Amino acid sequence: MTIQSRWVRVSLWIFAIYAVICIAVYLFQRRIMYFPNTDAVAPRDDMVDLTLTTADGTAIKATWWPGRRDVVILLFHGNAGNRGSRFSLMGKLQELGWSIFLLDYRGYGGSDGSPTQVGLGQDGDAAVAWLRENRGGDKIVFFGESIGASVAIDTATRHKPDAFIFQGAALDISAVAQEHYAFLPVGLILKDTWNSKGKIESLAVPTLCMHGELDRVVPIAHGRALFDAAPGPKEWFEVKRAHHNDLPSTAGARWSETIHAFLQFATR
Repeated sequence: MTIQSRWVRVSLWIFAIYAVICIAVYLFQRRIMYFPNTDAVAPRDDMVDLTLTTADGTAIKATWWPGRRDVVILLFHGNAGNRGSRFSLMGKLQELGWSIFLLDYRGYGGSDGSPTQVGLGQDGDAAVAWLRENRGGDKIVFFGESIGASVAIDTATRHKPDAFIFQGAALDISAVAQEHYAFLPVGLILKDTWNSKGKIESLAVPTLCMHGELDRVVPIAHGRALFDAAPGPKEWFEVKRAHHNDLPSTAGARWSETIHAFLQFATR
């Protein structure tokens, strides 16, 4: 066997292995993108447990946590856990009087189905529909955590909120994925791209963007790009020494204080 033929054979093997990796990622990418905790969530005594039905007939779970104010924070949580894992954090805002609506996407927290970009958008629609029907006089603020910001922006193209709050968010999730998986043709194989650029540019509402300085999951440059694209009155809150998942704990009391002050301005 000549050296040339050996190189051809090695190249073919390398290409075959790479193709198998690409196919495997394509088939199982949503298991990489979403990490749902499927456990049912038990509400606290001052909460109302809800089951909503989406446009495609999927039953999803949610929690209504009333506060003293006629402003609702609709939480679109990140890609891991479920709404129950956010009770403690969102309780800091509920104690300040803000009403909280916690949505669990399909596949999360006892909701039926499996997460997809189209499905999560329908889940957001169902949450807004419940609020419009049952809390029609309240102002609604979309709080998007990580990939939840992309869900919030997508939902906002159909149901414009009174304000946005984003935490650890990106303008384009596909660009973030490309950084993490630089060896893969992400643009060709990604099913759920979550590109928010063209959507947020038409949503001129007050916006608060919070990001950790040391975030490696969604690097801060991506959060800044989202902030720059937001057309309405906006505020940037960078938390020094914070990563992706510890931003609230690193910020301490400043986390709730910043959100509280922003909400008072944005919903006056």
